[in-house]
Amino acid sequence: QVQLVESGGGLVHSGGSLRLSCAASGFTFGNYPMYWHRQAPGKEREFVAKISSRGGTTDYAGSVRGRFTISRDNAENTVSLQMDSLRPEDTAVYYCHAQIWSGNYWGQGTQVTVSS
Repeated sequence: QVQLVESGGGLVHSGGSLRLSCAASGFTFGNYPMYWHRQAPGKEREFVAKISSRGGTTDYAGSVRGRFTISRDNAENTVSLQMDSLRPEDTAVYYCHAQIWSGNYWGQGTQVTVSS
């Protein structure tokens, strides 16, 4: 079955960096774009970043563009999110997301907390 397992969250000071990773299994990873989303307390889940199936095209939410970088390794079935210049408003649970032929799949999420 499809599994998405995030890792790399934690507590960091404002201005710091974190790198999130998502290990995917159960589908042909290199055939599909991959996404990162986040959900802050009391807010709806929101789009953060997208990467095309082969990694040639990326897209970002305006709030993270220039600070976050999404990448993927199709040999390892992983997608990563490098987060630099973190701000307190980046505090959220971050989710890996795959939209494939059989439906939408989400990881369990990883908590990122940025202190001021």
